[in-house]
Amino acid sequence: MRRPKLLRRIRPWASLPPEALVQRGAAAHERGAFMDAFETWQVAAKRGSAEAAFRIGELYWQSQGVARSYPDAVVWYEQAAEAGHAEAQLKLGRILLNGTSVGLGLNWPETWLHALKSKGEDRAAVAKVIFPRGLAVEKQPEVGFSWIAKAAAAGNAEAQALLGELLRQGVACTQDLGAAREWYEKAAAQGFAGGEFGLGDVYFQGLGVPKDAEAAASWYRKAVARDHVRAKVALAFLHMNGDGVEKDITEAARLFTEAARHDDVTALFNIGLMHLRGEGAPKSVDKAETALRKAARRGHLPSIQALGEFYSKGVATEPDLREAAYWYLQAAERGDVQAQFFTGRFYATGQGVSPSLREAAKWFLKAAENGHATSAHNVAIFHLKGTGIAQDMAAAIKWFEFAANAGVAAAQVQLGQLYSAGTGVDRDHARAEEWLKKAASGGDPDAGVAYAMFLLHSGKDEATLARAAELLTQAAGTGHSAASLQLGHLRAGRFGGTADWPDAVKCYTRAAEAGLSDAMLALGSLYLDPASGLADARTAALWFERAAKAGQVLAQFQLGVMYCTGNGVEQDLAKGVAWYEAAAKQGHQFGQFNLAVMLGKGQGVEADQHKAFEWFLQAAEQGMTAAQVSVGDALMTGNGVARDVAAAEAWYRKAAEQGNEAARHRLNSIGASVLLPATS
Repeated sequence: MRRPKLLRRIRPWASLPPEALVQRGAAAHERGAFMDAFETWQVAAKRGSAEAAFRIGELYWQSQGVARSYPDAVVWYEQAAEAGHAEAQLKLGRILLNGTSVGLGLNWPETWLHALKSKGEDRAAVAKVIFPRGLAVEKQPEVGFSWIAKAAAAGNAEAQALLGELLRQGVACTQDLGAAREWYEKAAAQGFAGGEFGLGDVYFQGLGVPKDAEAAASWYRKAVARDHVRAKVALAFLHMNGDGVEKDITEAARLFTEAARHDDVTALFNIGLMHLRGEGAPKSVDKAETALRKAARRGHLPSIQALGEFYSKGVATEPDLREAAYWYLQAAERGDVQAQFFTGRFYATGQGVSPSLREAAKWFLKAAENGHATSAHNVAIFHLKGTGIAQDMAAAIKWFEFAANAGVAAAQVQLGQLYSAGTGVDRDHARAEEWLKKAASGGDPDAGVAYAMFLLHSGKDEATLARAAELLTQAAGTGHSAASLQLGHLRAGRFGGTADWPDAVKCYTRAAEAGLSDAMLALGSLYLDPASGLADARTAALWFERAAKAGQVLAQFQLGVMYCTGNGVEQDLAKGVAWYEAAAKQGHQFGQFNLAVMLGKGQGVEADQHKAFEWFLQAAEQGMTAAQVSVGDALMTGNGVARDVAAAEAWYRKAAEQGNEAARHRLNSIGASVLLPATS
C-alpha cells in the first residue's frame, strides 16, 4: 500500500531519537493533544519506529486528531507489522480477516460524503481527494491469517489464542486440531485466559483428544480466575449438568450471574430462566424478565422466543398479548419458523396487534416456505377463499398437498372434499376417498366425521353404513358432538338402513346436551313424529323450545305452530306470534307468512295490515306463491298498502306461472291472462 506523506513542518524536538519521540507523543496523547502526538509519531515513524507507526494507525482507527480512516490505519499498521511489531501484526490480521464496513456517525467518512452530496457536491470526486485510499478495507482472510500467525510466532499470547481458534474452526486455513491445541497451550502458558478457555473447549468437546470433562473444568476454572466471561458460562453449564464437576445449580447460577454483568447473552438467557423457575437462584419474575429483555435487545433469538412465550402464557401475571406479539414478531423477522406461525396467528385473530389478514397471510406463507405444515394449511385456506392473498386454486391445492403429506389431518380432509366436489381439481372419487381415509386413520375425530359423511353420501349398502357408523361412534366417543348428531341421523334411518329409534334418541341427546341446536331440533321432530313410535308432543315442545332459544329457526317456527294450535303446550297465540316473528326475522318464509296472517287477523297480536303486507312481501320475494297471492290481494284492495292493480296483477302472474291455482283464478276474474309452462 502507498505510504502517506509526512508533514513537512519542522519542530525543535524533531532531532530527538525515535524512542524519545514515541514517549513525547505518548505524553501528548495522554493529555488529549492528539494532533501533537500525530506529528511527533510521524517523525519517529519516518525514522523507522514501528511503535510510532502502530500508534499512528491507532489514531486513524479511533479518529483521534485525524478523520477516522480504516484504510489509512491499515497503512500504518502494515508499516509497523513489517517491522516486526507483534501487536500491529495482530491488529492488522484481525482487520484483514474480516474486512471493514463503512459506518455513519460523528467523524465517519461516509457521513461527510452524505453531507457533501446534500449540497450538490460530486461524491466520487470529493472521496478521491479526501479519502484516496477509499472508505473501507477489503476482506483478505488468508493475508489476515498470516499476520496473526506472525504475531503468535513472536510470542503474542492473544494472537496465539486467536490462531488456535482459527485453526480449530478452519477459518482462512485448513482445520488442524492438533496445531490449535498447541497454540492454545502456548497462550495458556503465558497466563492468557483466552488460551485457557480454548483448552477447556478442546477437552470438553474432544477436539483431537479424548473427551475429558474434568480437564475441561480445570482449564475453564483457570480462565474464570482471570475473569474470562465465556469461561464462566462454560463452567456454569458443567455445574448445571454435573459434567467433570459436582452438580451444583447454585454455583451455576452464581457463574451465570457474574457473566451476565458483562451482558453475555447466553448468561443473561440462562439466569433469566433460572430466576423464572426458581432453580439455583431466587424465584423472581422481575429479574427473569429484565435478564431476558437485555439479551433479547441484543438479538439473542432464544431470549426473544422465551419472552414471546413468557408474555403469551403469563407468568405470575395476566398474559400480555401485545408484548407477546411484539417479541414473536422480532423472532419471526430473524427467521424463527414457529414465531412466524405465531405472528401469522396473532394477525389473523387480532390478538396483541391490529387484525390484518394480509399480514397474517404474509407470515403464514413465510413459515410455510420454511416447512411449517400447519402454516401451509392456513396459506391454502387463504388462497382457497382469497382472504388476505389472491384467490388461487392451484396454489391452494399445492399447499394443501404439502400440509397433507406432512400429516396435517385438516389438510387431508380439505383435499378429500375438494376432489369429491371437483372444486379446483377434476372430480376424483377415488382420490377423495384416499385422502379422507388417510385423515381418519390418524384418529382425528373431525377427519373421522368427514370420511363417514363421504361414505354416507357415496353408497347405502350395509357395509358402507356399518363403516360410517363405526367412524362416527369412534368420534362420538371422544366427545365430538357433531359425530353424535350424525350418528343420530344414521340411527334414525336418514341415510337408509333400518331405523333404531331408541339409539337415535341417545345419540341426539348426547349432542343436544353438548349444546348442538340441530340435535335439539332433531329430538323435537322425533318426538313429534308418530312414525317413530315415540310420539310425545309435550317432550317435543320442550326440545323445540331449547333449540328455539338457541336460535334454531326451524324450531322457532315449529314452536310457533304448536303454541297457536295448543299441541304439546297450552294454546297461547301471543307466544305463537312471538316465535313466528323470531323465525321471520331470520328469513324463514313460512314464519314470515304465518306472522303476516296473524297480524292481518289480529290473532295473538294487535291487527296491523301494513305490517302484515310487509311480511307477506318478504315471503313473496323468496318465491312463496301463497304469499305472492296475498301481496296481490293487498295491492288489489289497498289493504295496508296503496292500491295498485297493475302491481297486483304482476304478483298474481308470478304465482300463477308457478302453478298456483288461486292466482290463476284471480287473473281470470280481472280479465287478465297468464301463459303457464307446458306440462309433459
